[in-house]
Amino acid sequence: MSRLDSMIRRLEAQRATLNDAAARVEGRPGIALEFGLGNGRTYDHLRSILPDREIYVFDRQVAAHPDCIPPEDRLYLGDLFDTLPAAIADLSGRAVLAHMDIGTGDKDESVSLSQRAAPLVADLLASGGVVVSDQPLDGVAEFRALPLPQGVKPGRIYLYERV
Repeated sequence: MSRLDSMIRRLEAQRATLNDAAARVEGRPGIALEFGLGNGRTYDHLRSILPDREIYVFDRQVAAHPDCIPPEDRLYLGDLFDTLPAAIADLSGRAVLAHMDIGTGDKDESVSLSQRAAPLVADLLASGGVVVSDQPLDGVAEFRALPLPQGVKPGRIYLYERV
């Protein structure tokens, strides 16, 4: 498979899983979280599928398309482990959906980073909150795996529920 085909499949899986997560939390009060703004594509998608929810974003620095930059009062800017404590103080237990895409480009580092961040992200989630992650969070006590949407290949993206 070409790298282009692989990227297309990854993006299709990401979109399908974000849509599935949004459907799972429909009707529940709460906010959404985006970990890893990047160029803003998934943030923009979250805005379109969750139009009535506040979305809080975490990233080291803003490098997104100008139309995809969140309001300043919903942006936690800086190292994740420096910003998470303040976010927990502000938003603890309020989130019903979190999208974690905080990779470094190195698979082992990305898995380690996600595993370290996951318990802190769990502190932000309400019971039953849903997490879409680009890295596996298996073994994180606060999360239980959910079935992926139909057509999404296991291992391409991950879906969890806060227990």
